[in-house]
Amino acid sequence: MGKLVNSTLRRAAVVALGELGRSSDSGDRADAGHGLASFAEMEEAVDPLLELVLDREDTFVTRVTAEALLRRQDRAGLLIVASALAVASPNHGDWIHTAVRDAFAIYASDRDDAMRLCEELTRDPDERVALGARELNESLTGIHCVLHPE
Repeated sequence: MGKLVNSTLRRAAVVALGELGRSSDSGDRADAGHGLASFAEMEEAVDPLLELVLDREDTFVTRVTAEALLRRQDRAGLLIVASALAVASPNHGDWIHTAVRDAFAIYASDRDDAMRLCEELTRDPDERVALGARELNESLTGIHCVLHPE
Protein backbone atom coordinates (compact mmCIF):
# COMPACT_ATOMS: atom_id res chain seq x y z
CA MET A 1 0.00 0.00 0.00
CA GLY A 2 2.81 2.44 0.89
CA LYS A 3 4.49 2.12 -2.52
CA LEU A 4 1.18 2.81 -4.30
CA VAL A 5 0.60 5.92 -2.18
CA ASN A 6 4.15 7.13 -2.84
CA SER A 7 3.70 6.55 -6.57
CA THR A 8 0.44 8.49 -6.57
CA LEU A 9 1.97 11.35 -4.60
CA ARG A 10 5.04 11.45 -6.86
CA ARG A 11 2.82 11.66 -9.94
CA ALA A 12 0.78 14.42 -8.30
CA ALA A 13 3.99 16.33 -7.56
CA VAL A 14 5.11 16.00 -11.17
CA VAL A 15 1.72 17.23 -12.41
CA ALA A 16 1.78 20.21 -10.03
CA LEU A 17 5.37 21.13 -10.94
CA GLY A 18 4.53 20.71 -14.63
CA GLU A 19 1.72 23.23 -14.22
CA LEU A 20 4.07 25.61 -12.40
CA GLY A 21 6.48 25.17 -15.30
CA ARG A 22 3.89 26.71 -17.62
CA SER A 23 3.66 29.87 -15.53
CA SER A 24 4.26 33.23 -17.18
CA ASP A 25 6.72 34.04 -14.36
CA SER A 26 10.29 32.92 -15.05
CA GLY A 27 10.96 32.47 -11.33
CA ASP A 28 8.08 30.03 -11.11
CA ARG A 29 9.38 28.15 -14.15
CA ALA A 30 12.90 27.99 -12.68
CA ASP A 31 11.48 26.67 -9.39
CA ALA A 32 9.48 24.09 -11.35
CA GLY A 33 12.59 22.97 -13.24
CA HIS A 34 14.58 22.68 -10.04
CA GLY A 35 11.81 20.66 -8.38
CA LEU A 36 11.03 18.49 -11.39
CA ALA A 37 14.68 17.49 -11.66
CA SER A 38 14.09 15.37 -8.55
CA PHE A 39 11.65 13.30 -10.60
CA ALA A 40 13.71 13.03 -13.81
CA GLU A 41 13.55 9.25 -13.75
CA MET A 42 9.76 9.42 -14.16
CA GLU A 43 8.51 9.34 -17.73
CA GLU A 44 5.92 12.02 -16.94
CA ALA A 45 8.65 14.50 -15.99
CA VAL A 46 10.79 14.20 -19.11
CA ASP A 47 8.84 16.42 -21.53
CA PRO A 48 8.23 19.24 -19.02
CA LEU A 49 11.92 19.16 -18.09
CA LEU A 50 12.99 19.35 -21.73
CA GLU A 51 10.71 22.34 -22.23
CA LEU A 52 12.20 24.07 -19.19
CA VAL A 53 15.81 23.40 -20.21
CA LEU A 54 14.92 24.97 -23.56
CA ASP A 55 12.74 27.74 -22.04
CA ARG A 56 11.75 30.14 -24.80
CA GLU A 57 11.57 33.25 -22.68
CA ASP A 58 14.39 33.21 -20.13
CA THR A 59 17.72 31.38 -20.12
CA PHE A 60 17.74 31.70 -16.32
CA VAL A 61 15.20 28.86 -16.40
CA THR A 62 17.51 26.93 -18.72
CA ARG A 63 20.45 27.40 -16.38
CA VAL A 64 18.62 26.43 -13.17
CA THR A 65 16.90 23.39 -14.66
CA ALA A 66 20.02 22.08 -16.41
CA GLU A 67 22.15 22.43 -13.28
CA ALA A 68 19.53 20.66 -11.13
CA LEU A 69 19.43 17.79 -13.61
CA LEU A 70 23.22 17.57 -13.78
CA ARG A 71 23.61 17.62 -10.01
CA ARG A 72 21.64 14.36 -9.88
CA GLN A 73 24.78 12.82 -11.38
CA ASP A 74 22.80 9.99 -12.92
CA ARG A 75 21.71 8.67 -16.28
CA ALA A 76 18.22 10.21 -16.10
CA GLY A 77 19.51 13.74 -15.57
CA LEU A 78 22.29 13.47 -18.13
CA LEU A 79 19.93 11.96 -20.72
CA ILE A 80 17.53 14.92 -20.49
CA VAL A 81 20.35 17.47 -20.67
CA ALA A 82 21.91 15.64 -23.63
CA SER A 83 18.55 15.56 -25.44
CA ALA A 84 18.12 19.29 -24.91
CA LEU A 85 21.70 20.10 -25.87
CA ALA A 86 21.30 18.34 -29.22
CA VAL A 87 18.62 20.82 -30.32
CA ALA A 88 19.53 23.87 -28.24
CA SER A 89 20.07 27.27 -29.78
CA PRO A 90 23.61 28.64 -29.38
CA ASN A 91 22.41 30.85 -26.51
CA HIS A 92 20.71 27.98 -24.69
CA GLY A 93 23.74 25.79 -25.38
CA ASP A 94 26.02 28.35 -23.72
CA TRP A 95 23.89 28.32 -20.58
CA ILE A 96 23.73 24.54 -20.53
CA HIS A 97 27.53 24.39 -20.81
CA THR A 98 27.77 26.90 -17.95
CA ALA A 99 25.60 24.57 -15.85
CA VAL A 100 27.88 21.65 -16.79
CA ARG A 101 30.96 23.54 -15.60
CA ASP A 102 29.29 24.60 -12.37
CA ALA A 103 27.98 21.12 -11.60
CA PHE A 104 31.22 19.25 -12.30
CA ALA A 105 34.11 21.66 -11.66
CA ILE A 106 34.89 20.55 -8.11
CA TYR A 107 35.35 16.77 -7.96
CA ALA A 108 37.20 15.02 -10.77
CA SER A 109 35.61 11.72 -9.74
CA ASP A 110 32.11 13.17 -10.31
CA ARG A 111 33.15 14.55 -13.69
CA ASP A 112 34.72 11.23 -14.66
CA ASP A 113 31.58 9.32 -13.65
CA ALA A 114 29.50 11.69 -15.76
CA MET A 115 31.85 11.18 -18.69
CA ARG A 116 31.40 7.40 -18.42
CA LEU A 117 27.61 7.80 -18.42
CA CYS A 118 27.83 10.14 -21.42
CA GLU A 119 29.97 7.61 -23.26
CA GLU A 120 27.19 5.06 -22.73
CA LEU A 121 24.60 7.58 -23.94
CA THR A 122 26.56 8.17 -27.16
CA ARG A 123 25.45 4.66 -28.14
CA ASP A 124 21.77 5.39 -27.43
CA PRO A 125 19.50 4.43 -30.34
CA ASP A 126 17.88 7.88 -30.15
CA GLU A 127 20.17 9.93 -32.39
CA ARG A 128 19.26 13.14 -30.54
CA VAL A 129 20.42 11.64 -27.23
CA ALA A 130 23.61 10.27 -28.82
CA LEU A 131 24.44 13.62 -30.44
CA GLY A 132 23.80 15.59 -27.26
CA ALA A 133 25.79 13.07 -25.20
CA ARG A 134 28.81 13.56 -27.47
CA GLU A 135 28.59 17.32 -27.02
CA LEU A 136 28.06 16.95 -23.27
CA ASN A 137 31.06 14.62 -23.01
CA GLU A 138 33.18 17.13 -24.91
CA SER A 139 32.13 19.84 -22.47
CA LEU A 140 33.01 17.61 -19.51
CA THR A 141 36.41 16.80 -21.03
CA GLY A 142 37.29 20.49 -21.00
CA ILE A 143 36.68 20.90 -17.26
CA HIS A 144 39.75 21.16 -15.04
CA CYS A 145 38.45 20.09 -11.65
CA VAL A 146 39.64 21.53 -8.35
CA LEU A 147 39.87 18.25 -6.44
CA HIS A 148 41.38 15.03 -7.79
CA PRO A 149 41.47 11.60 -6.15
CA GLU A 150 44.81 10.60 -4.73
